[in-house]
Amino acid sequence: MDAPAGAVESCPRLAAGLVATVRERSGLGLDYSPGSLALVDRIMDGLRQGESRAADLAPTLMALGAYTGEVLVRAAGAAWVEFDAGQRAIFGQPFGVRTPDGRLWNPLGRAVKRYENGPQDSLRLFCLAVVGRTRG
Repeated sequence: MDAPAGAVESCPRLAAGLVATVRERSGLGLDYSPGSLALVDRIMDGLRQGESRAADLAPTLMALGAYTGEVLVRAAGAAWVEFDAGQRAIFGQPFGVRTPDGRLWNPLGRAVKRYENGPQDSLRLFCLAVVGRTRG
């Protein structure tokens, strides 16, 4: 999934847009907590019931990944970063988040993986694992 120029700076806006869309369509709230990713996992399960390829859902998956990244920013003290060429080759994404311990994480790629593989790649469990690593 290619990101437009300046996409790192747009991630908080993409996440906020997802929050607004979910609220408008379902009346449910996303509060940027790790627990709110359980709802994002349920959204993914709904998307998976269709027969769309991940590439066909790229904007939606990017928004879901941006929301996941924003949860990491808020819960783990992470920051959005552009990946260098080597990191892009590894992660398959132009940007991700860096936690205070220096580790890089790929919430956009993780959202695609969750869509493709299903519940075994839970975004909530991913976030809890990252937050746990930064605290301990």
